[in-house]
Amino acid sequence: MAVGPVNLPVTRLYVEEIILECRRKHITKVDILGFEFEVGLFPNVLDEARRKGIDIAPKYIPAEVFDKRAMEKNQVVFHDVSYIEVKPHVREVQKKGALPAVAVELTDFSVFYSQDSIANAEAAVKDKGSRIVVEKGRIVKVSKDAKGIVKREVLTESWTDWIDYWAVDFDFENKREIIRVMNPDTGDWEEKWTGDFVFENEWQSFRTRQDRTLELTSVFHECPPGRRKVAVRVVDIFGNDTMTIVEVSVGGKNR
Repeated sequence: MAVGPVNLPVTRLYVEEIILECRRKHITKVDILGFEFEVGLFPNVLDEARRKGIDIAPKYIPAEVFDKRAMEKNQVVFHDVSYIEVKPHVREVQKKGALPAVAVELTDFSVFYSQDSIANAEAAVKDKGSRIVVEKGRIVKVSKDAKGIVKREVLTESWTDWIDYWAVDFDFENKREIIRVMNPDTGDWEEKWTGDFVFENEWQSFRTRQDRTLELTSVFHECPPGRRKVAVRVVDIFGNDTMTIVEVSVGGKNR
């Protein structure tokens, strides 16, 4: 098990150090706990670890770890990082001189957040009062009437209720992520590829206060024939960022 920093997100470099240590010590599975994870960190780094024989399970550290009462009542839950399911749609050439096109359908978004518990809220809430609880990926409003009768109202009825915004990069490996690092021998600053790529927002759908609807299928984006990696990023209602990558064959079979 590895625990990330309190005041910084878990970065790719941090995970790479864990992978190196696992290889040195012949460790095949590790849980990485963090309060926050670097944007775009997953799923690339997980796939990289699997190719080296290491199974990484990233988990969020809940704020309840700082609550002594929650600790004493065993109410602290380390929830898994959310995951996305998508389905690519390929449109072949429709007229001479045109290119084939790809669209992405968002088919599922699963979250595992837990903050407090319904049972604890029912015991703590006062008559004529209410409390919002997040338990096992559901947001539930617990309330009591004047006679103390408890009512539960599930506010997240569908997986789409968790999504605030989602976007698509139709050619994820088109732009490498380059950083500047100092050469310890010469003292000069040099450009270095991190091994990852920059997510470029080419299409997005988001909610506004006036319009709460969300498109679940992107527009078709023209692209040259061949294999490519399409990245999809989802930002949930808590502001957490999740990304997945799907390989698409334009003019061939998808996987």
